Amino acid sequence: MIGDKELMGFALAARHMAYAPYSGYQVGAALITDDGQLYTGCNVENASYGATCCAERTAVFKAVSDGKRVIKSIAISGGKGDELNMAFPCGICRQVLREFCDPKKLKVLVGISSDDYKEYSLQELLPESFGPEALE
Repeated sequence: MIGDKELMGFALAARHMAYAPYSGYQVGAALITDDGQLYTGCNVENASYGATCCAERTAVFKAVSDGKRVIKSIAISGGKGDELNMAFPCGICRQVLREFCDPKKLKVLVGISSDDYKEYSLQELLPESFGPEALE
């Protein structure tokens, strides 16, 4: 089983795969599904800015394309060059995460190293969220 520190390490490593020629801001994400599978993602920028995809969504879409439907935890790391900061998921990423988790249970780790990170639930980051159950 992958622990929080190790998950953050995977996010830090995924960050180095980012394609960020416009902003220079590289983000990596690593998530664990309910069956213990690991998926990583990085941000992929595009000259047509609207076509850019965040690291969190890249990781989620990779998991979903493999048939996974429940995310248990995600770690995120970002920054320019070697200067990392707490890279919180954007609103779109928070909404995408909401689709594939229980917001009270999803662990979101945001950090700058395997030893320096903060933990939140998605509920804390996206209160009063709109989810699939609203359409039932």
